Amino acid sequence: MKISISWLKEWIDEIPQNISNHLTMLGLEVDSEALAAPAFTNIVVGEVLTVEPHPDADKLRIATVNVGEAEPLQIVCGAPNVAAGIKVPTAVIGAVLPGDFKIKKSKLRGVESYGMLCSARELGLSDDHGGLMILAKDAPIGKDFREYYNLNDEILEIDLTPNRGDCLSIYGVARDLALSTGTALKALPKHHVDAVIADKIAVNVQDTVACPRYLGRKITGLNMSAPSPLWMTERLRRAGVRPHGILVDITNYVMLELGQPLHAFDADKLAGNIHVRQSVQGESVTLLNGDTVTLKANTLLIADDEKTVALAGIMGADNSVCDDNTTAIFLESAWFNPLAIAGRAREYGLHTDASHRFERGVDFNLPMIALEYATHLLVTLAGGQAGAVTVAEDVALLPKRDAITVRFARISQLVGRDYAIERITEILSRIGDTQVAEDHAVVVPPSHRFDIEIENDLIEEIARIDGYDNIHSHFNNRISTMTPMTEYTTPVNAFNNVLVDRGYNEVITMSFVAPKWQAIIDKTQAPIALKNPISADLSVMRTTLAAGLIATIDYNLKRQQKRVRIFETGLTFKGELANVTQQAYLGGAVVGDVLSEQWGEKARKVDFFDVKNDVEALLALSAHESEVQFVAKAFDLLHPGQSAEIFVRGESVGYMGKIHPKVAKELDVSADIYLFELNLAAIKTTQPTVFKPLSKFPQSRRDLTLVVPEHMTVAAVIDVMRQVQSPLLQSIQLFDIYQLAKEDKTEKSFSFGLIFQNDMENIKDEEIDTILTNILKNLGEVQVFLRQ
Repeated sequence: MKISISWLKEWIDEIPQNISNHLTMLGLEVDSEALAAPAFTNIVVGEVLTVEPHPDADKLRIATVNVGEAEPLQIVCGAPNVAAGIKVPTAVIGAVLPGDFKIKKSKLRGVESYGMLCSARELGLSDDHGGLMILAKDAPIGKDFREYYNLNDEILEIDLTPNRGDCLSIYGVARDLALSTGTALKALPKHHVDAVIADKIAVNVQDTVACPRYLGRKITGLNMSAPSPLWMTERLRRAGVRPHGILVDITNYVMLELGQPLHAFDADKLAGNIHVRQSVQGESVTLLNGDTVTLKANTLLIADDEKTVALAGIMGADNSVCDDNTTAIFLESAWFNPLAIAGRAREYGLHTDASHRFERGVDFNLPMIALEYATHLLVTLAGGQAGAVTVAEDVALLPKRDAITVRFARISQLVGRDYAIERITEILSRIGDTQVAEDHAVVVPPSHRFDIEIENDLIEEIARIDGYDNIHSHFNNRISTMTPMTEYTTPVNAFNNVLVDRGYNEVITMSFVAPKWQAIIDKTQAPIALKNPISADLSVMRTTLAAGLIATIDYNLKRQQKRVRIFETGLTFKGELANVTQQAYLGGAVVGDVLSEQWGEKARKVDFFDVKNDVEALLALSAHESEVQFVAKAFDLLHPGQSAEIFVRGESVGYMGKIHPKVAKELDVSADIYLFELNLAAIKTTQPTVFKPLSKFPQSRRDLTLVVPEHMTVAAVIDVMRQVQSPLLQSIQLFDIYQLAKEDKTEKSFSFGLIFQNDMENIKDEEIDTILTNILKNLGEVQVFLRQ
């Protein structure tokens, strides 16, 4: 938002010296500073005395111009609106215009010219190049134009946080400055325009929760060709708003000065009464910007007896727009509940000055003040005649300004410094109605401060207004205690470090995703829809980390990054908005070659078992390999032949696998992506490591090559072998898989190395043979036999 210091001075008597720093320290961050016009010199107010045709050029005129010197200047001018009697900015010899354009004595088609009559565009004040910039009749001849037009006025661009909607106006910023400096603030305008016509349009508010206060009045006899005064158009320009004509300029001016958006309907285009209602799913409306939108069922509308005439608090429809032929309007000034407006503009790809203010909260006591102010300007400047104000309101549904108790001891505790009681009460009394007791104060916040709701909000205000620079650093004398660590829990950082060591990069993705992606990736969970999303593409909460991981992989692939390994730890959100279940997960995604390009190893694409190895390394932090199982299982998201559910100690902790080709096609992802996702709470639990003395006695190895049914997995075979439960069998290691060359392909061959060891003495062959006999017996019961 741009503010003019000269406009600000209309409301507050004293402006701090370093205004930019002062505003920034108040939380109204100043992004830039600039003057009201680009640099130029030697431009004065000149009066055109005479105008004569140029003897050799049809489009040029010879003017004599009084610039306050002894003799008038002869200036050749080609502007279509040059005429005797007007006053214009005049560049005399030696003047320098924006762009370092220097004015010298010249000849134009044989006629000498001693200066230049200027347009607003040539002075950098406007894009309008239709003619000379005509000044007021009382402009003093010969006066420096920069000084006369106050073009050394400073323009500040302020970046406001969403909670400070009360400062989205000149008056709002002045009010905050007065609050911080203790300077007097001028009162809001108290214009009252009497009704001189009987015309009145009734208003019916059907949804009083969304619109507790709606005011409007009919104004007739308007002259839409009446010029906007220069003081108004110049203030609009300095606020970054282009003038559009008297009606739009006045409504914009009131909004910028007071913070209350207004809207004018062409009264002759309205049919019957005004109705404030919720939309019906599927109805459409064409807006004044030419876009036709199909409405959802949660959009507040302004309608007449026949049609929709506006999206409430956002934009009007083209069927009631005012134009050059308009003579009568219905001027709307309302207070819309921020919850009824928030996010609606974004749903339809819109963002307007009105929606920007209404969704942050407008002072609910402003509508009448702004309506009367705008009416006064319309009557004064455009010759309007006003009717009576129609008031439709439910005062009980307006925001409640509940009293807040502030404990003096709590202020010192939170801010970290002591304040005098007098200083506290001085600040609080500037904020709102304040009653002081022995150890606390009770404050009723004003109607424009929606961000003040609890005690801590007022304590923040005390620190802000008194000045953050007054809060000094001091040593903390409290005893610090370390967070207790238990051996039964593996820290999250330990998992992260394993993945980083294996070439993964950590990413942080949004907790909200596009509804389309969410529906494709997780078909089992209905996501939680946000009431006020950042955009339509980020409007539901994620139920899985997969959406963000796949989107990140896709983003990198489309930027020629062919090998990507990423992971993320974060929350997922399931259930309903009123009862959200949040769970922490660790997820990863891999695409591309196993190794970076090099000469030592041939390039090979990552496969299921590469990623399984990474997951096993993770789980090894908190579980023994014998406690981990990968069980083949089909998931909608994953390829049915390359997916598994992961179990630790019999509990399902996650999944892994290759993204399903159909899913990849729906998401427009053109690569084989491997994913895994693990429940952090489930995998963090571990048993402390206990040291076991190394055996002094040698190991013994026996190899078994087995013929196994085609459907049987390695894990199932190992489980059968471990049923012997002998402490002498130390480990079982698969070292070969061979597909038997049979036409029916019903069998395959596994080769295992079995390691035996006795910790107390040398192991005997008889002991090993007994164990092997029992193992082969158990295997035979599941149709697994030694290969002959």
